[in-house]
Amino acid sequence: MERKKISIDRREFIKRLGIGGAVAGVTLAGCKPAAKKIAGDTTADVTEVPTDKMTYRVNHNTGDTVSLLGYGMMRLPETRGAGGRGADSELDQEAINELVDYALAHGVNYFDTSPMYCKGKSEEATGIALSRHPRDSYYIATKLSNFAPSTWPLKESIKMFETSLKLLRTDYIDYLLLHAVGGGGIPTLNDRFIDNGLLEYLKEQRRNGRIRNLGFSFHGDVEVYDHLLAMHDAGDVHWDFVQIQHNYVDWLNKEGNAKRSEYLYGELEKRSIPAVVMEPLLGGRLSHLPDHLANTLRERRPSQSLASWAFRFAGTHPGILTVLSGMTYMEHLQDNVRTYSPLEPCNDDEIELLNHTAALLDRYPLIPCTKCQYCMPCPYGLNIPAIFEHYNKCVNEGNVAESVNDPNYAEARRAFLIGYDRAVPKLRQASHCTGCGECLSHCPQSIKIPAKLQSIDRYVEELKQNV
Repeated sequence: MERKKISIDRREFIKRLGIGGAVAGVTLAGCKPAAKKIAGDTTADVTEVPTDKMTYRVNHNTGDTVSLLGYGMMRLPETRGAGGRGADSELDQEAINELVDYALAHGVNYFDTSPMYCKGKSEEATGIALSRHPRDSYYIATKLSNFAPSTWPLKESIKMFETSLKLLRTDYIDYLLLHAVGGGGIPTLNDRFIDNGLLEYLKEQRRNGRIRNLGFSFHGDVEVYDHLLAMHDAGDVHWDFVQIQHNYVDWLNKEGNAKRSEYLYGELEKRSIPAVVMEPLLGGRLSHLPDHLANTLRERRPSQSLASWAFRFAGTHPGILTVLSGMTYMEHLQDNVRTYSPLEPCNDDEIELLNHTAALLDRYPLIPCTKCQYCMPCPYGLNIPAIFEHYNKCVNEGNVAESVNDPNYAEARRAFLIGYDRAVPKLRQASHCTGCGECLSHCPQSIKIPAKLQSIDRYVEELKQNV
């Protein structure tokens, strides 16, 4: 059946909901609630995973030979608690050990963590898993995650650094990052790292060998990014590497340099600063594309996953040192190892196809949440990433109804409401947002979180009342 073009009613609906921009002439998932979503790995190659073909890049600052696939220790497997995953669940150390062992055996040697990941448990779990192997067989990356003003005094930030060393069971950090600079602009950068003397302390630790590479991860205000690179140019600090968000959607993003990875990467390449990639899948969105976009990619490479396209794009650029992936499940780890064992760079035709895919995907009214959890915990108990994930899932699957007159309205309404209650406990749903704005400064994607939550809550109430 031919899909109809989007009507004025749909434009008004999206505008009123506050989620997306004009999408006239584009086939939105909301037109067909019954459409099947194509999972990212349903056609992934199931052949044997190579153990000796991993692609490596050399860090010219230290001579480190780093695997192009890096392990992001942000989304680690959990045991199921009495309240379900995410409630009173704990990290599954046995599963984490198995994943780390497998990664090392298949050539992965870069492991990225932070004091704030996994409810503050990631560094400890990472340290337990890695310390079972020779220290020279892997590189540890962690961060100064001093977001709270109470951690800005030099003494408190040093305490955070020393705690990281202890939890990671090591006496040096291979790659230490100033975490998520850009939020709050230059004044916040100065408060967190400059005026308190912390950057000078970290430079001293690098001279003493307790830090081997010093860099930063960037989110937010591009003025801060340019400022830090200007410090590098002036000789105030030498950045050994920089971590940026880089994927085929953000490469030519029209929202400015802050999210345009072509600009971010280009500035590093000009200075020969190695780049570490985060969010190559945009929080998983690029492994779960709408049907017609997914089918186009599958026709080109039928035996490979949607995720492999994103990872190949990220790794194609020669200045990329490693591409991080938060791999909770063994099948994701295996698929990514295949993609980089060895890397087959994207050719010009494939890059053009991905640029076209990104342009089409940009017209979908999705919330650009990557589930990084930086907005958490919410002081009022909301599960913000889960709320946004459910909404985006319903958009992709066609379960966001246009109006009560939509012939598929009843089915879409039922799927949205039942799925919402299953995905997010009632006490953690959008209806409990007070608009306090505590989350705003922490969001790397600059999402107007309270406004989106309140829009979703209005939509839920309209569904309940059939209006």
